Amino acid sequence: MIRKNVDSSNIKSVGYDPSLKVLEIEFDGGGVYQYLNVPENIYINLMNASSHGTYLNKFIKDKYPYREVSP
Repeated sequence: MIRKNVDSSNIKSVGYDPSLKVLEIEFDGGGVYQYLNVPENIYINLMNASSHGTYLNKFIKDKYPYREVSP
């Protein structure tokens, strides 16, 4: 999945696959997580948020199932 770098204190890059509804987030610490069944508007809102980390914590974490793909 192709990810775009973002300006964030804890997120390095974000990618999205609309056909699978998978949101992929690479953290500054090196971990990569895929959040499943994420609607495209959530990805768009994340990318447009003034704080990517705050948006992630409020609207994505604990709302969608996820898997770690790289420690």
